[in-house]
Amino acid sequence: MDSYRFWVQAHPFLSAALQFGLLGTLGEVVAASLKARRPALPCSPLQLLAKTLAWALLGLVIKAGFVGMKGFTLALLDHHILPAFLGSGLGWAIALSALTNVFFGPQMMLFHRLEDNLILHRRGFDGMGPALWTLVWFWIPAHTLTFSLPADYQVGLAALWSLVLGVILGLSRKG
Repeated sequence: MDSYRFWVQAHPFLSAALQFGLLGTLGEVVAASLKARRPALPCSPLQLLAKTLAWALLGLVIKAGFVGMKGFTLALLDHHILPAFLGSGLGWAIALSALTNVFFGPQMMLFHRLEDNLILHRRGFDGMGPALWTLVWFWIPAHTLTFSLPADYQVGLAALWSLVLGVILGLSRKG
């Protein structure tokens, strides 16, 4: 774990891009395979490569978003807009997760949908309602655990959660 931590510290944005590129894409492949009940790709191989790059870009956005949301949450605490008990421990993790997923999550999801639409030559935002609900039932609890960890492990766990959500959604799809 030390080598992972040192790598993340030395290359925070590169590590975020690589982890999301790999795990986010893997989540899509697993979801497509579960839906098809056999090994499957969610799109053509060239589109999958583009999706990997899109996930990597999303990793950069998420890394920056996590840093920014920590500052935002601290500012709310410093100005006594949030109660002091949310300033440490589990309270901090809950506050940071809730604020991140309410203020940052929807825009990040819309950005990700725009990436997908460009790659897959689609238009529209069908399915965004259920996607946004994942912020409540999945991402807020998942990121509460994420933000309970030391900062060096947070982006990696967030990328792993992308894979987990892909599995959950793949198992829930009627195919």
